[in-house]
Amino acid sequence: MRARLSILLAVLAAALAVAPAAQAITQDVLRRSVAREMARSGPPAGVFVRDLAGGRDLYPRRADVPRPPASVEKLYTTSTALLRFGPNATFTTTVLGAGGLDATGVWRGDLILRGGGDPTLSTWGVAQLALRLRAAGIRGVAGRLLGDESLFDRLRGSAATRGRYDRWIGGVLGGLTVGRGWSRDGSPAAEGARRLARALKARGVNVTGGARAGLTPIGARPLTTLPSPTVAALVRLTLVPSDNFLAETLLKDLGASFGGAGTTAAGVGVVRAQAAAFGLRPAMVDGSGLSRADRTSPRQVVGLLAAMHAQPLGPAFEGALAVAGRTGTIARRMRRTAAQDRCHAKTGTLIGVSALAGVCRAIGGHAIAFAVLTTGSTLWRAHRAQDRIAALAARYDGP
Repeated sequence: MRARLSILLAVLAAALAVAPAAQAITQDVLRRSVAREMARSGPPAGVFVRDLAGGRDLYPRRADVPRPPASVEKLYTTSTALLRFGPNATFTTTVLGAGGLDATGVWRGDLILRGGGDPTLSTWGVAQLALRLRAAGIRGVAGRLLGDESLFDRLRGSAATRGRYDRWIGGVLGGLTVGRGWSRDGSPAAEGARRLARALKARGVNVTGGARAGLTPIGARPLTTLPSPTVAALVRLTLVPSDNFLAETLLKDLGASFGGAGTTAAGVGVVRAQAAAFGLRPAMVDGSGLSRADRTSPRQVVGLLAAMHAQPLGPAFEGALAVAGRTGTIARRMRRTAAQDRCHAKTGTLIGVSALAGVCRAIGGHAIAFAVLTTGSTLWRAHRAQDRIAALAARYDGP
């Protein structure tokens, strides 16, 4: 019995991976230690560490050299989404009707499923819309079911593929995407219409005119709606697992609402304008960091983190990042170091590119922002340096 209890306690301790007590360090120790890690990582890396509370630059090395940020790019996209939309905003999927309901419960005319840029719209969500239509008295549809994706353009991929399908996105972009836009005919809008038609049929409502992609006719009126998760929730769903599909959809949402068009280029313009308001001018072509044409420097990334830290939305933004040793892309990194539980960070990975940036609540109570951008190094070597630098930042306790 005692042996079993010992094994259980050992397994529980390993699962919790509690970090040992960390020894505080001064700026001089931090600088020397980070310099040593940078020397080990080789020349193709830049780093910037800053004490946000005191406004003190703790360590710069090649901090102004622009490099591909990979998925650290998502920090620019998601921070802009939080600031422009607000944390409680949602993206609404709407069913509209062109025609009217007769005395027998048959809708005489078309129904339109119009996308609102919700990247999380699912078959379950479509089923909820069908239930609401049935509850509103619709017993049949003597017309078509149209899927309207006109909020966005019809480019399905990222800037890295010039808008063509990009398997690294993890979905097919569009203004109406059910289940990330996957479809048998390459039309997310038509697939959305088909899924709503099937959901209606499962509830005894037949659509006689078929289902396809189309535009909302003038005069069509809303019948029911379905909101997305809040922007704050979408930002977390983007950052913690580093979701390219959500990032690129949020970028087009920004373009549609604030840039004049639901396009990647319009969204990039909105994000660039927000960055410029913070005095930052990264080179950007997408929202996810898949393109190597994206360029930013460690100083610019830390500048963004510092600017967001000073915003009322700062806690929401930092809280949406993965937690070292616990969640997301860094769930298995920095365990049993000072960084565990203290550092919230975003990773970035492409072939030959590795990045880590975030904010640590150091043991001395300071908020420390850091960014490490690496090119041309092995992933293992880059991760080792990044993780040790984060742990050093978490141990900082003043000059």
